[in-house]
Amino acid sequence: MIQIREARSNQDMKAFVRFPFRLYAGSPYWVPPIIRDELQTLDAKVNPVFEQAEARYFLAYRGKRVVGRVAAIINWTEVRSMGLPKMRFGWFDFEDDPEISKALLEEVARIGKQHGLEYMEGPVGFSNLDKVGVLTEGFDHIGTMVTWYNHAYYPAHLEALGFTPEKEFVESKFPAANADPKLFDRLEGLIRKRYNLRPLNFTRTEEIMPWVDQMFELFNSTYARLSSFVPISEAQKEYFKKKYLNFINPEYIKFIVDAQDRLVAFAVVMPSFSRALQKARGKLFPMGIFHLLRARKHNRDAIFYLIGILPEYQNKGLTSIIFNEYYQVFQKRKVEMCYRTPELADNIAIQQMWKHFDPVVYKRRKTYRKPL
Repeated sequence: MIQIREARSNQDMKAFVRFPFRLYAGSPYWVPPIIRDELQTLDAKVNPVFEQAEARYFLAYRGKRVVGRVAAIINWTEVRSMGLPKMRFGWFDFEDDPEISKALLEEVARIGKQHGLEYMEGPVGFSNLDKVGVLTEGFDHIGTMVTWYNHAYYPAHLEALGFTPEKEFVESKFPAANADPKLFDRLEGLIRKRYNLRPLNFTRTEEIMPWVDQMFELFNSTYARLSSFVPISEAQKEYFKKKYLNFINPEYIKFIVDAQDRLVAFAVVMPSFSRALQKARGKLFPMGIFHLLRARKHNRDAIFYLIGILPEYQNKGLTSIIFNEYYQVFQKRKVEMCYRTPELADNIAIQQMWKHFDPVVYKRRKTYRKPL
């Protein structure tokens, strides 16, 4: 018999975060989080996303053994300001037993009904910058620090419970050598001259900080038209500055500004921390921090995390400037392979951006929806 208990204490939350470590023990593809960071992400006293969202966490037990987990999430900005009566669920992991997945999602549905919401969708996080989607293809590829990995049986459980696919996301990769400057060298010079633009490159994190607020505003402008986009708040901006910027090699952040020094485009690339996180095994100390810092500087894989372009500059060739700058860094750092984080499969504009590099889709993931 499966029992569902809400995670309330510190001990419960540690069990919530640690459950996947057992579920994926021995997997060469699962990438563990840093336990302390994951606990802080889920903590309403730490993560500013809880100014606009709320969450409850549940564990499934068979006897004294944890066999599943789920987060029941409501983003109130999404519900009240955007008119989307959606109950979110995320951090959804379970052993291969339909009784477990059913019991966990029934708990999420119960909360959604209590609040008068009309449907539930997941797996998703608190906001647009969180992890998203159940992996449906690409189970034999290592995950990233910004995606969830799951066993192949997850989609079948959701479909058996009456969930239907809502959004599909694709992840692609291409050799860094495919970003041949011959493709855009002449074009980027013309674009820079036509619009009076110039790239900004950095060698130290402190140099980036004066531009970060503009970057987040540009992010909000770029993605505002996508379905269920929730803007990043001021408090979240400060949170992400502290949490992520120090881990990103400043050479991997590129900005483009106009004649008035207004930020018109940006890109954030991260070295892959996947292998380093596997070696860290959820802990920064004593050796985890060493593995992460080494991966930050010495890495053959680069992950394109975010790209933003002001709407009035979209489809005007600004990516040629960005890619030209990255090509030089990748040559210097001996980067061999480029990866893209999940992008909506129906976002044709973003797909067109990469077409010259002959990308290969190697993973697909979906969110699933069910009426309440």
